[in-house]
Amino acid sequence: MSTIQTHASNTGASRAGAREWIALAVLMLPVLLVAIDNTVLAFALPQIAGALEPTGAQQLWMVDVYPLVLAGLLVPMGVLGDRFGRRRLLMIGAVGFGVVSVLCAFAPTAEWLIAGRALQGLFGATLMPSTMSLLRSLFLDRVQRRLAIAIWATGFSVGSAVGPSVGGLLLAHFWWGSIFLLAIPLLLPLLVLVPLLVRESRDAAAPRVDLIGIVLAMLTLAPFAAAIKHLATDGIDVVAIGLVALAAASGVLFVRRMDRAEHPMLDLALLRDRAFSTGVLVNLLSVVALVGFLFFLTQHLQLVVGMSTLEAALVLLPGTAAMILAGLGSVRLVRRIRQEVVMVGALVASTIAYVTVAVLGADISVAAIAAAFALLGAGIGAAETLSNDLVLASAPVDKAGAAAGVSETAYELGAVLGTAVLGGILTAVYQATLVVPASIGAADAARAEETLSGGIHVADAVGGEAGAALAEAARHAFDAGVVWTAGAGALLIAAAAFLTWWRLVRGRDGRPSTAAIAIAEAER
Repeated sequence: MSTIQTHASNTGASRAGAREWIALAVLMLPVLLVAIDNTVLAFALPQIAGALEPTGAQQLWMVDVYPLVLAGLLVPMGVLGDRFGRRRLLMIGAVGFGVVSVLCAFAPTAEWLIAGRALQGLFGATLMPSTMSLLRSLFLDRVQRRLAIAIWATGFSVGSAVGPSVGGLLLAHFWWGSIFLLAIPLLLPLLVLVPLLVRESRDAAAPRVDLIGIVLAMLTLAPFAAAIKHLATDGIDVVAIGLVALAAASGVLFVRRMDRAEHPMLDLALLRDRAFSTGVLVNLLSVVALVGFLFFLTQHLQLVVGMSTLEAALVLLPGTAAMILAGLGSVRLVRRIRQEVVMVGALVASTIAYVTVAVLGADISVAAIAAAFALLGAGIGAAETLSNDLVLASAPVDKAGAAAGVSETAYELGAVLGTAVLGGILTAVYQATLVVPASIGAADAARAEETLSGGIHVADAVGGEAGAALAEAARHAFDAGVVWTAGAGALLIAAAAFLTWWRLVRGRDGRPSTAAIAIAEAER
């Protein structure tokens, strides 16, 4: 009898069969969709900017509002599913996400699209915790459940990695709204098969939904993101200071409420564990690096280099493959090398990718861009896989669900900060650096100063020497912003590498980590 079979018989848990594994495949569909929607917008931004003419701040909100709402609602939606039925919440969320995706695809204005993306975040928050909770009821055997959750987590990383490529392929043949219609073929099989394959489950002892806690969480995240965007476009003023003050006050009240609650929505005791909190931080900053890199890279390839969406998508394919392979390969690597050391190495690789872009600047070639993204993808793939594993391995068994919720929230918050911080720096430098030719009218100049896409569209409309001069100035200003943004990204990821080394590697002996031991025992 194999090790796994012996373990199952010892625990007395029934092993999952074909029905449960098929159900896992079906439950992976919303996971892929939510992850893809985090990054799929990257290639569509130039087309959306041309069609809807958003301001610089609106363009950032198009990307950010989705993960922002998702981050604020993941934990409370998990509680809601526990109380009222996880399968029911999953089905409601799938229908809502599909309907809103269609509305986004045909959005007539920037404001409409931003509102639609916010609603996508709302319904997306019902999908993620529901799938994770249902997996726990489908796979009763501990070893099988660990494998199922690992596949679930890998699907989330893969979805984020392939999002830009999927968007590029769609945009090569269809209009920008097609990236939102991708939700329909992914969700229809779920709506048909989940009622047939997955039983309803709920937890009668689940705590009540903390509406005040939800409001405080959103009043912490949203004003903070808004303040960063406002600083990027308008600098420090009363509005920016007020937003920061509101976010800080709400954050303090949220922490106090969670500390005093008998059954808190977010267990802050988890964050006091050094390994757990470091894993969460690495997860968050890895996503910041990925999303921030994609924000400027996709625009550079299309609007500066002049590539088509399909050509630009092909440039990212080596990085996507590197992310997937590094994520899977890191699990085996930690058998020989301490997990924390591998994490530091992965973060250093991501730092080098950002430094490459910052040093080469406007002279960077397409081949160098592909190599830098491949290095970044490999670093992030390994860092995310091991940080998630560190988070779950560091938490007590009875806190595994809460630990997963914190990890997912960190991921979505990282997606917000990737465009809010790095995208904000890029926007600020672009607007400060752009020199509009004197012959360009005031209205056209104002539009050109908002975004690179706006500058290129104005240049095409004006034409002649003035148009050519404006296009060249816009591209130069954008590349100047990329240098500053890449430098900031390098500092962020280098800080994460240093903190990981300082908190988890320095002064430790040669013993493998608890997470590495758990992996080795599971695969023995």
